[in-house]
Amino acid sequence: MRLLARTFLLLLLALPILAIAVVWLCFQDAPSVVRSVQLTPQDIENAKRIVDQHNPRRANYGGPRTVVVSEQELDLMLNYAASRFGRGAARAELGPGTVWLQASAEIPQSPFGHYVNVDAALRDTEALPRFDHLQIGRLRVPATVADYLLREALAATDRGELAADILKGVSVADGRLTVTYVWSGEIEERVRAVLVSPADQARLRVYHDRLVETVAKVPNTVSLAALMPPLFQTVLERGGAGDVLAENRAAIITLAFYVNGTGLATIVPAAAQWPQPPRRTITLSGRDDFPKHFLISAAIAAEAGSPLADAIGLYKEVDDSRGGSGFSFNDIAADRAGTRFGEIASQSPDRARKLSRAVASGVKEGDFMPGVAGLPEFLPEAEFKRRYGGIGGQGYNKMMATIEARVASRPLLR
Repeated sequence: MRLLARTFLLLLLALPILAIAVVWLCFQDAPSVVRSVQLTPQDIENAKRIVDQHNPRRANYGGPRTVVVSEQELDLMLNYAASRFGRGAARAELGPGTVWLQASAEIPQSPFGHYVNVDAALRDTEALPRFDHLQIGRLRVPATVADYLLREALAATDRGELAADILKGVSVADGRLTVTYVWSGEIEERVRAVLVSPADQARLRVYHDRLVETVAKVPNTVSLAALMPPLFQTVLERGGAGDVLAENRAAIITLAFYVNGTGLATIVPAAAQWPQPPRRTITLSGRDDFPKHFLISAAIAAEAGSPLADAIGLYKEVDDSRGGSGFSFNDIAADRAGTRFGEIASQSPDRARKLSRAVASGVKEGDFMPGVAGLPEFLPEAEFKRRYGGIGGQGYNKMMATIEARVASRPLLR
């Protein structure tokens, strides 16, 4: 009996020490992957092609569908996700039936080391991939344990069952990752229901109601600068002791969906039943397209990061130069100003709160929108390449430096 008691006591003492040792093994002092994110207009074009091909609204319900991603596309997506959500970097390679992944995430406050490095190989199966090996820092995790943890992690989330219902298979061959999935009207409704968390839905409702109240008091044509202060006053009221970054994002997203005419019901189905703000023409520098550029870029930067916002804005202008309205450097200026605004709004609590106070106190357009005088627009692709050398050309880089200087000179964007 005494032996059993002593054994039990030793286990009680050993388990916390073992847990600390396991955690310590996961951390290291340097990242194993060091890369920057380089998104190009071509990357955005490729992503748009995939999205268009698999647009849920065009999907044939019931039958399985496949999406094919190249090694380069997978590598780019994972590296971008790592940079955005883990302040790190990632690398992916495809082999016969196998995906090899490396990733590093920065954990600045950790007492054990500032980086978690992951090295993993997953093999394709008829359902979820399975691990061939997994190493976290200096800790090697048996494949069976890694598979169990993956399944349990998915089961523990409200989206895990949904993912299992959608995903039907993953295979790797000829340097391409093929994902087989199914889509239905019922799945679409479930996806829409979990796209935005209940907490974020409630937060968006607050800003939506404030926008309805604000828009009702303004003329039919109004500057974006007149709509922003009431919403950012709400940020200060709600974010003083709370998550000011989430409040800023909600204010920006609410404005972006309103100005672009889509409405929050696109991402929050319940918003279709909310009181709707009357339509107004929103302007910046006397134009109704600049608020759209500014707010879309701000929302993307606040939610997903500035490299994506920059690349999407640049892709839009390149696409326009091929037969649309033409490449416009002044649109790029509005994009860059919005990106910078979104970055600051979601960068750190102190910086975000300072921005919110400044906007809430009342702003002029020149506080956040650079002047566009002398910035060429409506350039067809051939003329854009001839005059500026295309993306990355000497003339293009010079013009972008001018835009960056103008953006940096705005009081709110410093």
